[in-house]
Amino acid sequence: MRKKIKIWFHSGSTSDIKEFSIRKTVLAFLLLITISAIGGISFIGYDYYQLKKRSFDNDTLNATIAKQNHEIKSQRGQIQSFANDIEVIKKQVINLSEFEDKVRLIADIQQTSDSSGLIGIGGIPKESLDRDIPLEQKHNTLIREMHKQTDQTIQATKQKALSFEDLIQELEKKKNILASTPSIKPVNGWITSRFGYRTSPFTDRKEFHSGLDIANKSGTKVIATANGIVSFAARKMYIGNMIIIDHGHGRVSKFGHLKKALVKQGQKVKRGDVIGLLGNTGRSTGPHVHYEIKINGTPVNPLKYILN
Repeated sequence: MRKKIKIWFHSGSTSDIKEFSIRKTVLAFLLLITISAIGGISFIGYDYYQLKKRSFDNDTLNATIAKQNHEIKSQRGQIQSFANDIEVIKKQVINLSEFEDKVRLIADIQQTSDSSGLIGIGGIPKESLDRDIPLEQKHNTLIREMHKQTDQTIQATKQKALSFEDLIQELEKKKNILASTPSIKPVNGWITSRFGYRTSPFTDRKEFHSGLDIANKSGTKVIATANGIVSFAARKMYIGNMIIIDHGHGRVSKFGHLKKALVKQGQKVKRGDVIGLLGNTGRSTGPHVHYEIKINGTPVNPLKYILN
């Protein structure tokens, strides 16, 4: 049995034939190496192809996840924006309720029941409105709270509409009383002393302040806060130049420390008429008007009778 294999090469340019011999074992080894190399290269190529394919699939998946995260964040932002809108609407309903209470107080119209419908209802937790809240954290609580708050607000607005209808009907009956009820500021300025007990700037003792002190520059116009008749317009020792207006129905307003009174006793005035000039007369520490309201002879807090 031959152990070698002969291979002949013939060159096309010459007639010579070259002989090449190789052992069978060497040839078998070379063939084995070649096949192994081809197999290895094929395996590596296939594995590389699979890796590239997975990489492409991962890139596509990551892009999809990023897009979905963006959509979730956008939707969460919209939900939080709606939640903020609900809070704003709630505050507006509460403000309307407070305004109604003021009008009812001025017009002396009793409230039959709580018309706000929002008293005692908590607000949406601030942490639920955080824009940087992780996307992994669920927002189920916020959604439930929004539904609850929306239902409460809708119910409150319905109650408020009915309450305002009742208020309007009552106001129609009390037009004359309302026209005679102080309801605006007598002068623009800064409140330097409120109604109630305070330490006197002259005696350093605690005393009851029966009105509201509003400061501004001397000569600022002071207006009547309701329709009425001037019952007093003269100077008094401690309060300086003073005007008292009788509005009828037990309502009286007083304006003290004026620089000058521009109305006379017995003169009729309407809400908004200029009646005097802010000053510093009498016992005073600076230019201001002492504004006082009495209902049936009893001083009341003027702030409760200011709507503007």
